[in-house]
Amino acid sequence: MRFAARTTLFMAAAAAAVYAATGGPASAETVVKIGGALSMTGPAAVYGTTQKAGIQTAVEEVNRRGVLKDVKLEAVIEDDASTKEQGIAVFQRFINRDKVSVILGPTLSNTATAADPLAQAAKVPVLAISNTAPKGITDIGDYVWRVSLTEGQVIPGVVKKLQGKLGFKTAGVFYGNDDAFTQAGYTVMKGALEGLGIKIVGTQTFAKPDRDYNAQLTALKAQNPEILLVSALAENASGIVSQARQLGWNVPVMGGNGFNSPAFIKNAGPAAEGVYVGTAWNRVSADPANRAFLAHMKEKNIDPDQFTAQAYTGVLVIAEAIKQAGMKGDRESIKAGFAKVKDLPTPLGKFSFLENRDGNHEPAVQQVKDGQFQIVPLER
Repeated sequence: MRFAARTTLFMAAAAAAVYAATGGPASAETVVKIGGALSMTGPAAVYGTTQKAGIQTAVEEVNRRGVLKDVKLEAVIEDDASTKEQGIAVFQRFINRDKVSVILGPTLSNTATAADPLAQAAKVPVLAISNTAPKGITDIGDYVWRVSLTEGQVIPGVVKKLQGKLGFKTAGVFYGNDDAFTQAGYTVMKGALEGLGIKIVGTQTFAKPDRDYNAQLTALKAQNPEILLVSALAENASGIVSQARQLGWNVPVMGGNGFNSPAFIKNAGPAAEGVYVGTAWNRVSADPANRAFLAHMKEKNIDPDQFTAQAYTGVLVIAEAIKQAGMKGDRESIKAGFAKVKDLPTPLGKFSFLENRDGNHEPAVQQVKDGQFQIVPLER
């Protein structure tokens, strides 16, 4: 009897060990790893730092509220350094070393075009939280999804709104020619202006390392456009606007998505006043999900921006995908769950995916007033 009892206990222990080793729950809690590839350094660092705050806060809230019952989220965040090379290295570590279930990021579209194909090949879902280039992101494959609205979803409405408000008939365009995001912004701006019959009287370019824009701005000013449209990252944007005002050029300015950072206002100072920009996040929305988001960020003494809200929303979308997949957090289940996300309450509004896996929700228009972004309601 004693031998039989010992045998039974040994077999039970062995079975439990095998079950755990082959994927069965070794404990009551399942941890789902989320990789965050963010630009903590480099030209896009002003966005990556706020994205990190949004991800970490959302993970804490989802876990604290027990939204996923026995499933817990864990964020593994690394710096993509705003470069393709570092983005690729981070993705490789996430996929092969950390065995993450899903990747948020990278911050820039430029980096995403290089790194996302690795995830697609490895069948690891990626959720873009700030990539706004209309083409070249979700086109990579069916494992690539996007929370962030494209420039094509935001800019045309902003141009139309401002044309109705300001009545301009001519425009100048200034854009970064060495980045997929700023190039895409230019393409959309050009198409939006032409679609409204607005004449583009001058176009100039710059590169991310540039800090002196006087020659290009002087050339554009000489063409006397009634509005200036700029597609630039925040660091370049602040310099461009500041130097334009120093030249005595007080034409209305509309920026692309790169302007959507408090760093732009801080660095441009008084020159930022009056600048218009489309945004994916309506800060003053009274929607309960947005109010809750603002409260959580205030508790952490963080003043959020659009990029914080998009990153926070990315975690909520992942949590919803896990729920839709029956509380399963493996790579294939999360991918399948994304397809079922519909009208999810988020700080960005009711969120759903389009058939091409791009995000879909209502955009807004902002203008800098008294040193802060303030919402200009869109006409329906």
